[in-house]
Amino acid sequence: MQDYLVPLNEQQREAVLHTEGPLMIVAGAGSGKTKVLTTRIGHLINLGVDSFRILALTFTNKAAKEMKERIEHMLGNNEARNLYIGTFHSVFSRILRSDAEKLGYPSNFTIYDTDDAKSVLKSILKEKNLDEKHYKVAYIYGRISSAKNNLMTWREYQNDKGIQQEDARSNRPMIGEIFEAYSKRCFKNGAMDFDDLLVNMYILLSNFPESLAKYQHKFRYVMIDEYQDTNLAQYHIIKLLGALNENICVVGDDAQSIYSFRGATMENIFQFQKDYDDVRVIKLEQNYRSSKTILNAANQIIANNANQIPKELWTDKELGDKIKLVCTFTDNDEGKFVADTIIENKLRYHHPNKDFAILYRTNAQSRAFEESLRRLNIAYKIYGGLSFYHRKEIKDYVAYLRVLVNTQDEEAIKRIINYPARGIGNTSINKISLIAQEQNKSFWEIICQANLYGFKGTTLSAIENFVVMMRNFQGIIDKKNAYEVASELGKYSGMVQELHSDKTVEGLARYENIQELLNSIKEFTETPDEDGEVIERTLGSYLQQITLLTDADNEDEENSDVVKLMTIHASKGLEFPCVFVVGMEENIFPSSMSMYDREDLEEERRLFYVAVTRAKEKVWISYANNRYRFGSLVQNDPSRFLDELPTDLVDANLTSKPKQRTIFNKSSEQRNEIQQKKMPSKTIAVEHKASTNFVESDTSNLEVGNKVEHQRFGFGNVLTLEGPIANKIANIDFGPNGVKKIMLNYAKLRIV
Repeated sequence: MQDYLVPLNEQQREAVLHTEGPLMIVAGAGSGKTKVLTTRIGHLINLGVDSFRILALTFTNKAAKEMKERIEHMLGNNEARNLYIGTFHSVFSRILRSDAEKLGYPSNFTIYDTDDAKSVLKSILKEKNLDEKHYKVAYIYGRISSAKNNLMTWREYQNDKGIQQEDARSNRPMIGEIFEAYSKRCFKNGAMDFDDLLVNMYILLSNFPESLAKYQHKFRYVMIDEYQDTNLAQYHIIKLLGALNENICVVGDDAQSIYSFRGATMENIFQFQKDYDDVRVIKLEQNYRSSKTILNAANQIIANNANQIPKELWTDKELGDKIKLVCTFTDNDEGKFVADTIIENKLRYHHPNKDFAILYRTNAQSRAFEESLRRLNIAYKIYGGLSFYHRKEIKDYVAYLRVLVNTQDEEAIKRIINYPARGIGNTSINKISLIAQEQNKSFWEIICQANLYGFKGTTLSAIENFVVMMRNFQGIIDKKNAYEVASELGKYSGMVQELHSDKTVEGLARYENIQELLNSIKEFTETPDEDGEVIERTLGSYLQQITLLTDADNEDEENSDVVKLMTIHASKGLEFPCVFVVGMEENIFPSSMSMYDREDLEEERRLFYVAVTRAKEKVWISYANNRYRFGSLVQNDPSRFLDELPTDLVDANLTSKPKQRTIFNKSSEQRNEIQQKKMPSKTIAVEHKASTNFVESDTSNLEVGNKVEHQRFGFGNVLTLEGPIANKIANIDFGPNGVKKIMLNYAKLRIV
């Protein structure tokens, strides 16, 4: 037996040795899926498979890097460096750059991150004179992203009657036109957003048979990590790539499918078994992470979901401590309890700060915990906070570099043309944009001929000087490396001097961030090329690398000795000795948006399962009877998920007496029976068509007992009103659509 097979259990070894044909590995939490994937790749290479013929797709660059390092260590040679291992977006962007011209894009196309995409949308809303408060950029971006993830073009969006009716009901009938303008603007700018990388990869494989054949032959073996998190576009791309050889291996866990809001569909993991007649399914059920108590509790939680692949995780670890269930009077008390418990465990068991994680449902819940940790001088870090590359000064500097690589990048030019200030005001910038749209030319083309479009005097001089400066820098791109170009650009553009002259604490921090950016470029240029395929150390390749980074790729956050605060979504893939799952209350967890749909509620339960299974040794679950929301103290019921915890594994310390629950402390059989009875069915929701005379009413004087009409939920009766006038919330009974909490400032209601 090969040495690398010895540490594997029977199921893991079976997954590694099954190399030919479709394979689905159902990998429970903490079951060693990364070890299986890396060992399987190493085994293929050991069998003589050319490493260039293996494609492995992940969801973070960090995971890809870890896999490469493990394989390299296992094989003891450099073959791992030739593997195509990376995120969907990084691998596809690499492929698309070599075939970009087939799709009408330049090979040096810009990749727009979320901020860039939203900036384009803001410009379009302004041009169309649409109210940004009504056509909220985040909402519009989400609609467009969802359409792209389902491989829907702007034409298909506009021709879909159901979607058009939905937009009309939300009083946003222009979304289709915005989608069209956004798509055309990105194309004209020579830019793709993250979703475009998937859509265009699909188009390349679907519309160009020679490209499909090329990559089908190139990638003889295809492996996908976290398959339950893939969306429709990723599913079709994977199916196309693997159609020739059918050596597709997918690894995932339906119980950890928690990203439907990003377009991920758990159905992909169920569909995989239907797509291939001879698919082999192997379940990894031995958990190497958590104690028996934690694992048994997690099994009990997820057993309440109807839609799942049956499996029973087990471990040979010790029983461990019971799960601590704590009820506090307010959310501030909850924060104090968590901080005090961390101090106690640090003193008693000598845990460092980094052993603790505080997991919550939404980012807004972090305040009480931050305040309590600061009072006790406990070092902490909010995981998934503002990324280094999203800081303003970094975005500004990177925008200069982007223009050097792609002068069609209008968003980047608009960001820097008057920074530092050089006398080109917003009026001039808007005029240039308008001319570019009318002439169907790029922003760059207009400023290169500014004298032909009515610009005069100091404004014309400033524009011409900017163009000359950028052209001079473009002239040295091929003569100097990325660091030398970036360093000179910062010096002569005036950016570094601008930041250096700001002697405030914030100004100093911004200056230091720029120096850190330059350090990262220098490190990038000095990293030796890997064996095999040469990696270019150009400015363009650097920009591609940093654009595709994710928060999870920040190693400094992981290695520093700090307590980590994060949403449960951000915690996926991580593990900690001690975990606090906080804010376990109805309308928070499960979310109020997920309580009236069976599928949504099951995803919330999977999220709870993910939270509990992050822990190795200890779990605390807490909730508050009262929580400040919108400036008022609101009473909350404990989460229904607490009823699903097995009482023999829970040590309840209910310092503030909770409201009586209907099914807490019942047997497993009784809990399951009652849970099924109380579970809302998806068929409950009734679609409402707004009245022809629907006109939004002034709800400032709304009273209990009033009858109202909501455009989506229909007719209802006002049951209660709560909160201050500025943020008043109405509880309204909409009959078949249930009782809804409605914020009067945002909802459109007609008083009947």
